[in-house]
Amino acid sequence: MELELRFFATFREAAGGKVVDAEFADGSSVGDVLRELQAEYEEMDGRLIVDGGLAPQINVLKNGREVLHLDGLETALENGDRLSVFPPVAGGA
Repeated sequence: MELELRFFATFREAAGGKVVDAEFADGSSVGDVLRELQAEYEEMDGRLIVDGGLAPQINVLKNGREVLHLDGLETALENGDRLSVFPPVAGGA
C-alpha cells in the first residue's frame, strides 16, 4: 500500500523533505511504519518508538487524527492514508 508521509521540523531534515510517498506492506500498522522509518533514517532511530511505545512528546496523526486517540501503535493503515510525524517541540520566551 502507498502512504503519504509528512514530516515536520527536525524529522523533515532527516527524511529529506516535507512529504514522502512510500510503499509499505498491506495491513501495516502505525507501529510497523514507524519501525521502518527508524531503520531507514538514522536521525530517527530511537526517536519514534521507545520501550515499545510511542516516544514521549511525539505526535503522530493518521489523516489528521492523533493515533493515541485511535489504537496507538496498533492503528491500522490503509492505502492512501496520510501519516504526519511531529518531533518534540520546545522553546518560547
